[in-house]
Amino acid sequence: MTVLIAGCGDLGTQAGLYFAEAGQRVVGWRRSADKLPAQIEGTSVDLTGELPAIPADTDVVVIALTADGRTEAAYRATYYEGTANLLGALARDGVEPRRIIFVSSTAVYGNDDGGWIGESTPPAPSTATGAVLRETEELLTERAPQSVLLRLSGIYGPGRTRLIDQVRNGTAHAGGAPHWTNRIHRDDAAAVIVHLAGLEAPATAYLGTDQEPALLAEVRQFISEELGLALTSAEAPDGGGELTGKRCSNALLASTGFTFTYPTYREGYRAVLQGVGVRHP
Repeated sequence: MTVLIAGCGDLGTQAGLYFAEAGQRVVGWRRSADKLPAQIEGTSVDLTGELPAIPADTDVVVIALTADGRTEAAYRATYYEGTANLLGALARDGVEPRRIIFVSSTAVYGNDDGGWIGESTPPAPSTATGAVLRETEELLTERAPQSVLLRLSGIYGPGRTRLIDQVRNGTAHAGGAPHWTNRIHRDDAAAVIVHLAGLEAPATAYLGTDQEPALLAEVRQFISEELGLALTSAEAPDGGGELTGKRCSNALLASTGFTFTYPTYREGYRAVLQGVGVRHP
């Protein structure tokens, strides 16, 4: 059986490596296939153009795309049109995979009052890009009911060091208005993809996020202590201001038996600071 990964960037490549370690044949589609490791059979593909033949024994399709920009047009071209084109190619070739996993985002939830959300929370994106992701989800559930929607929170990991860089260069502030954040380490996100591919009867959607939503100020403080650096003065009084953000629950994912390598930002950022892992090009 073959696993086809449409969108073999950093996350897709890591998932592909995990599938290969499990003994699966992995075919990876991306614009520059020469950047893929040897364990993945790469094909240079533009998902919005004419697509090559899909292996007849494709059992799992992973759609892990990255838009060229943060605009609605870029998201529509990559996510909606790319996914529609892929579904058309599956129909063209008569390939019916057992499972399609679409890597989406918690951005399909527009909640910003600090409350908890889960899979039962009605999606209501507050941004144009989030709306495109939701449209793509609906396209998949309509045309490919075997699809599983994986709504990831903020991915961090090797090479994804924005917060660390902010602490190092002095632009990260102490305290500030309380804002809830959610994240998942790249390796755990890739492992979730493989895990969901193996479930016998998965739910339609899962939130892919670690065990502990965290206030942004707490994460900054932790990183500063690990680096032995002081944060600059607070941008607002500690705890002052309106509570914003959302808290994402991974209870449904946890109920399937998935185990995190990095259950909270503490373990994950320590690993990043220690240089564990590499970011795939």
